[in-house]
Amino acid sequence: MNWFDTKFYHILYKNRDNKEAELFIENLIEKLKIKQNSKVLDLACGKGRHSIFLNKKGMIVTGFDSSENNIIEAKKNNTKNLKFYKTEMDKSYNDSFDIIFNLFTSFGYIDHDYNSKVFQQISKSLNINGLLVLDFLNISYVKKNLVREEIKKIDNITFNLKRFIKNQILYKKIDFTYNKNEYSFKESVMCLKLKDFKGYLKNLPLEIIEVYGNYNLEKFHSDSERLIMIIKKSQP
Repeated sequence: MNWFDTKFYHILYKNRDNKEAELFIENLIEKLKIKQNSKVLDLACGKGRHSIFLNKKGMIVTGFDSSENNIIEAKKNNTKNLKFYKTEMDKSYNDSFDIIFNLFTSFGYIDHDYNSKVFQQISKSLNINGLLVLDFLNISYVKKNLVREEIKKIDNITFNLKRFIKNQILYKKIDFTYNKNEYSFKESVMCLKLKDFKGYLKNLPLEIIEVYGNYNLEKFHSDSERLIMIIKKSQP
């Protein structure tokens, strides 16, 4: 059973702050001067909450996600200017975009080779002078503030969470009981730093032009909560 395809994944994260997410996108639109009718890709879109908001702000939005269940749910919101597709991030996007968003640590789940292929596809699909907004965790902040064990009770389910870092991978183990059945899942994400992302871009016409440290778009520093990169495509 794929954790990201289960209803339990969405139960555990149901209380994510939508207002914070929308404020983040509002800040990006203002800072980057994103125009209405811009052609946008929401890469790893989940059920489409950010895609829907971007579309409401006047953009033509496509959402990609590898989870079939997510895309089935997202497609309920399909309109002329809002479309969702089941697609892996490292496969051809078969379209071109003014802006690509990859938000809320939706990167770094496989390996370095996969990450490089994702950037190659992004580079092929971005228009000249197009922008990639990649929002990742700041691993330095995570290491300093790691909550190793935590219990969350949501919808009468008690989730037992354990976090640890091993071989430069951040793991979260999720254990719980539901209808007298015991479940155990694991999330993992690579401990990537800014230098790793610069390495992925080395031979591509992509350049990091700005780095922010939180959703208010304040400058990045070692103790920032987030690593938010604005990446621009230049003429090859």
